[in-house]
Amino acid sequence: MATQLQIARAGTISDEIKLVAESESVEAELIRAELAAGRLVIPANKLHLKANLAPIGIGRAVSTKVNANIGTSSVCYLVEAEIEKMKAALAVGADTIMDLSTGGNLDDTREQLLARCLVPFGTVPIYQVIEGRDVEEIDTKIILDVIEKQAKQGVDFFTIHAGVLKEYLPLLERRVGGIVSRGGALLAKWMIHHNRQNPLYEMFDDLCALMAEYDICFSLGDGLRPGAIADATDQAQIAELKTLGELTIRAQEGGCQVMVEGPGHVPFDQIQYNMEIQQQICHGAPFYVLGPLVTDIAAGYDHITSAIGGTAAAFYGASFLCYVTPREHLGLPNADDVRAGVVASKIAAHAADIARGLKGAADRDKKLSTARTNLDWKTHLAESLDPQTAERMHREACKEMGAGELPSADYCSMCGRQWCSVRINREILKCLK
Repeated sequence: MATQLQIARAGTISDEIKLVAESESVEAELIRAELAAGRLVIPANKLHLKANLAPIGIGRAVSTKVNANIGTSSVCYLVEAEIEKMKAALAVGADTIMDLSTGGNLDDTREQLLARCLVPFGTVPIYQVIEGRDVEEIDTKIILDVIEKQAKQGVDFFTIHAGVLKEYLPLLERRVGGIVSRGGALLAKWMIHHNRQNPLYEMFDDLCALMAEYDICFSLGDGLRPGAIADATDQAQIAELKTLGELTIRAQEGGCQVMVEGPGHVPFDQIQYNMEIQQQICHGAPFYVLGPLVTDIAAGYDHITSAIGGTAAAFYGASFLCYVTPREHLGLPNADDVRAGVVASKIAAHAADIARGLKGAADRDKKLSTARTNLDWKTHLAESLDPQTAERMHREACKEMGAGELPSADYCSMCGRQWCSVRINREILKCLK
């Protein structure tokens, strides 16, 4: 059976393409053409699609998407907690979910999450490859077995760190943060121990064949991404990016869809260059960025530093933002952290879509602004990005005023009736008629 890329390149419009076009309010032919050119992906494992997946498109021709990472650790591995995190992420608009679990029963965790996940679902297979064994023990058979097992469960996209080459490791000596990618660090350790090339790079054609069988999208991982702004755009990062550009073409020639992962920690003034050079080197493949975080000193607030960077990244070329939670660098996030991280990234994505003039991007803003001007509290709250939080704050304000729910009030608690500019503005307009 052909992959989505092969179908699109044959000039055919599949049901998945039609669904994506409808959800984005664009012509199906535009989605097909962008998919065929490799500038858009529809991560949709054939098995997940058959079960419960609602396909989405990721690329510059459509709205900027947001991913939420969840997953267990070796010290916290309750499946129920991960299900709650996923529910929290989806409730505020996460477009995809990635399971980065490293503790507990990984197969069972993945199975339970996938059964409840209606959006594209990704993993980093190398995490399970080393489960129960030292990293030095892994070989190509173990890697392929794990990837095929996850493919049969319905995973839609895999982060594959095939661009971390042995010859790039000496470039890390001057770094402040070294390797911050878990996958990158594990593979670097394997290469040094065996004095051999990255096994994922050497077996890349076999990976393409397996992923094409299930129509799984590559998410080419940036194992040498900068984890400190002092390391941004350095030789190691750019060297790996060039290899990812090579692998993008090889994967597409193998019938696979491809997106490319990017930094990381990047000062604001370097974001535009990073987005543009990726588009050039990786032939326009969708760029999936972690943040980027524009400063290193905001522990506890890194959802904000990543939203600042994410807006710029999505404006200059990224198609897909990986959220960062307030607990980044500090510990495993809980459901509230997940919710805050998704909201921050959704704000960044939406702001960028407005700035780049995406058709219809500002329609919801106008609807909310109109409701605000008309003191239509119900619509105002409903159209907000996080209605649950907006409604809670509004109820609290009403309680402070001792005015109940104020369903038809012509003022709010910020100014009070006498000072309410919105109410005064309505009086002015009446006088001008």
